[in-house]
Amino acid sequence: MSNSPDVVVTKSTVPALDAQEIDTAIERIQHVIAATPLQYSDRLSALTGAHVYLKREDLQGVRSYKIRGAYNLIAQLNEAERAAGVVTASAGNHAQGVAFACRTMQIKGRIYVPANTPKQKRDRIRAHGGAFVELFMIGETYDAAAAAAAEDVAETGATMVPPFDDVRTAAGQGTIAAEILTQLDAPLDTIVVPVGGGGCIAGIATYLHERSPKTSIVGIEPSGAASMTAALVAGGPVTLPDVDPFVDGAAVKRIGDVPYEVVSRLGAAVVSHASLPLVARQLQTRSGSGSFVVNQIDEGAICTAMLELYQSEGIIAEPAGALSVAALQNLTFEPGSTVVCLISGGNNDVSRYGEILERSLVHLGLKHYFLVDFPQEPGALRRFLSDVLGPDDDIALFEYVKRNNRETGAALVGIELGSADGLASLLERMEHAPMQSERLEPGSPAYRYLT
Repeated sequence: MSNSPDVVVTKSTVPALDAQEIDTAIERIQHVIAATPLQYSDRLSALTGAHVYLKREDLQGVRSYKIRGAYNLIAQLNEAERAAGVVTASAGNHAQGVAFACRTMQIKGRIYVPANTPKQKRDRIRAHGGAFVELFMIGETYDAAAAAAAEDVAETGATMVPPFDDVRTAAGQGTIAAEILTQLDAPLDTIVVPVGGGGCIAGIATYLHERSPKTSIVGIEPSGAASMTAALVAGGPVTLPDVDPFVDGAAVKRIGDVPYEVVSRLGAAVVSHASLPLVARQLQTRSGSGSFVVNQIDEGAICTAMLELYQSEGIIAEPAGALSVAALQNLTFEPGSTVVCLISGGNNDVSRYGEILERSLVHLGLKHYFLVDFPQEPGALRRFLSDVLGPDDDIALFEYVKRNNRETGAALVGIELGSADGLASLLERMEHAPMQSERLEPGSPAYRYLT
């Protein structure tokens, strides 16, 4: 175990999470949740050679699985805890589950979310909670909102409803696994689960470890917020210095102590992209039992998966909701095996689709940005169009960087290619062109600043 000062390992004081607790949670919440469909995907099955099913938690009343854990916890509060009111922090989905539970059970609640939480999620929180909840927007990350919620609880004595770091929350999320096992006619070989704070995968892994021990579990988190990976590498939960908030439903700086305790006890291991094609075989080697691995996926690949789900299956998935499907491009399964991908949520703001398309195009190698220093002479732009661009290329963005003279000088040029294979020839034509050009590398400071 690491001795790093950033590592804090705590021992849970609550009862251990087990399958029986999850079965009890089913009885507690079944009257308010939907038994969501397990939808067979012809496209993804053809892509992988496996039988791929999508667990449609985006079809819950609050459009995510989070209602399961939130309701399960709040339903167990005693009279004094209910009277004190509840407080939670959330990126948006757990907040909707808490809001629904507050209105249904007539409990007052205060909800803290990051200021950049999509408007669609904020509107739905208010709609589900009605007069029973107050909504506060604090900071730029879930962790900032969580700190404000903790301060509220310390000052008011209200009851905290953690979105992932609580056995009762994780037990509610674990009911997804129980439901899947009743819906399948064949044994479940592999399940692919998004990872944010870790409550969902902790509940699912606990249930499958006891009730379907040969099932392999693959946890997928966004590369810009890989807090579970960091914890497994370090030997305990660590706080990431920063996260990319784009995959807002999974953008957590620090994995929960309870989820970490569960996944580490069940032997979860981190795998690299290089070893991912071997995962299917590795997952079947431990005494005939499935294994448990965690990996991360690029945000651009997530955006591509979101767009493909929308165009092919008609599924509106939020970024975190598409994590499991995005990972399929890196996984190899035994032919004919049964695979379930959890579509964890569908609370996506339509105003985000411009950014989603942009990130997808960059990820696919179809969109590139350049700084081009045009000669200060007539016809320079015309020559660029005729001599540099290929027949299937297009200018998606053109703007002069020098704002005081928009007619001459350096310009930011975004070029969309007809094929990713066309980049090499484009760069060669640019090299022989009379104007100087510089390609902006995705992720570089200049790229982030200018685009």
